[in-house]
Amino acid sequence: MNSKHIYIYSPAGAVRDKAAFKRAVQRLRAQGHAVEIDEAALKSHMRFAGDDDTRLAALHRAAASGADIALISRGGYGLTRILDRIRYPVLARAAARGLRLVGHSDFTALQLALLARAGGISWAGPALCGDFGGEDEPDEIMQACFDDLLLGQGEGTGWRIGRDDPMPASRARRGTAPAEDVPPSWAVRDATLWGGNLAVLSGLVGTPYLPDVRGGVLFLEDVNEHPYRIERMLTQLLHAGVLARQKAVVLGQFTGYQTVAHDRNFRLTTVVAWLRSQIKVPVFTQMPFGHVPTKVLLPVGAKVQMVVENREALLFWGHLDGDHHGHGQHAHEGHGHAH
Repeated sequence: MNSKHIYIYSPAGAVRDKAAFKRAVQRLRAQGHAVEIDEAALKSHMRFAGDDDTRLAALHRAAASGADIALISRGGYGLTRILDRIRYPVLARAAARGLRLVGHSDFTALQLALLARAGGISWAGPALCGDFGGEDEPDEIMQACFDDLLLGQGEGTGWRIGRDDPMPASRARRGTAPAEDVPPSWAVRDATLWGGNLAVLSGLVGTPYLPDVRGGVLFLEDVNEHPYRIERMLTQLLHAGVLARQKAVVLGQFTGYQTVAHDRNFRLTTVVAWLRSQIKVPVFTQMPFGHVPTKVLLPVGAKVQMVVENREALLFWGHLDGDHHGHGQHAHEGHGHAH
């Protein structure tokens, strides 16, 4: 692989696992990349990677770095605190020049604010410590998608949707009805892909940092949130009118929670069924994205096509800049954990 310039910075939570940080940097350098570490990447202030001024300056240094990839060290919490001070046009111009801002979890706040305030595209994807810093090698699919991004050759991704995911009858293909065991095809075109962490996204409702996306494909994931809390956050998006404005809602992985006896069979599948009863928008599941090792990379704010055929979902986004030549769509089969 051609050497790429990767800038590591910490805009949210403090790095506690220094060994993972070191392993991750060594791995990326062993892959042949020039890894630049921000001067404040390992700072600590309370639970944060430095105070607000420190983390804000680190974000702006990342934008000015001239790197190919600006990769967060970890998520946690912290970006929401500084959304009103970020220079979004600066970040958007850097992204337009080819900088790929990559991360997930708390990073959702920056991604959605960048889209809302400046129309900038960023990438939902790995974080340094959690995805590259483990004692085992990084997940193969995640690494392949990351390599695609570095080379500018990823133009899409794919996965197998959940068995219970319905196919909208109104979108059935013309002609004779398909066999009962073969669902009709479904597709949307020219839809804005957006979303990320559900808790972070729902916390932006009513602020100028939640983009007003209409006719989009909204993807959601979360970790350590009980199904009733997931439903409560979805209810907020429902009542705010966000869900009904989309062409599709795509659920990634919801992990790290425990049900209790009091739930009496109230589960994540219950939440998904309830959600489908509340909106006419199709709800698809099992996208390989979230707080899990196997995650694809997704361009937040980009125009996409989404096709579902015979339980196979494909997202296409094609070229997002003129600096690279694409080499086809890279589809990966996701192995879901949510349903």
